[in-house]
Amino acid sequence: MRLEGKVCVVTGAAGGIGRATAEVFAREGARVAGVDLREHSVGELSLQADVTDEPAVEHLYRRVRDELGRIDVLFNNAGISPNDDASVLDTTLEAWERVQSANLRSVFLCCKHGIPHLLDNDGPHRGSVINTASFVAVLGAATSQISYTASKGGVLALSRELGVEFAKRGVRVNALCPGPIDTPLLRELYAKDPEAAARRLVHVPMGRFGQAEEIASAVLFLASEESSFITASTFLVDGGISGAYTTPL
Repeated sequence: MRLEGKVCVVTGAAGGIGRATAEVFAREGARVAGVDLREHSVGELSLQADVTDEPAVEHLYRRVRDELGRIDVLFNNAGISPNDDASVLDTTLEAWERVQSANLRSVFLCCKHGIPHLLDNDGPHRGSVINTASFVAVLGAATSQISYTASKGGVLALSRELGVEFAKRGVRVNALCPGPIDTPLLRELYAKDPEAAARRLVHVPMGRFGQAEEIASAVLFLASEESSFITASTFLVDGGISGAYTTPL
């Protein structure tokens, strides 16, 4: 019961890492508010909202606070990785801006309107914010997704700055940087291009894609007070990609 008594808001909760994390949070005693653009039934409080829309984001946090009494953890996980985001030579401005909005604007808005609720809590440990970035925020991707990569770099920088800003006020902010994870999003991305999947997989020293549950365990650690001295960090959970120059065949 590592999150007993905590209220956790999970965006992008309908599938993949978000759903797996919501389930782990609930098992560890948290009351979970699941948020997604799609209709879903994740969490004690299931909300459908567009987290790129500022009034919608303000409203969702007010509703969580009103119905569950407090907010302790923000897992800002919503994001997209569409097929039309590719090389800078081929990606349209519309595709670029769509990805930036879903991946970076949404995190900014959720931090802007979620962190004030954490600051209202008492005690030295007022809350934890985990923003989903990516291993591509720290090194180039084997298969180019220029706007996705740039957006995740933005999430990493934003998280680092917020972690420093709010450290003395009892709110921790960390950037979670997963490697390639076996989620519906990744399967859809590579179903049409097995060669692209193989190019990415060859760089993973463990020789496999990660599982959503493995990332959820990392999020649980960052959400809990077991990580009370960790903030403004680049928390890589990538199967060794970022530490490898080459991998054995």
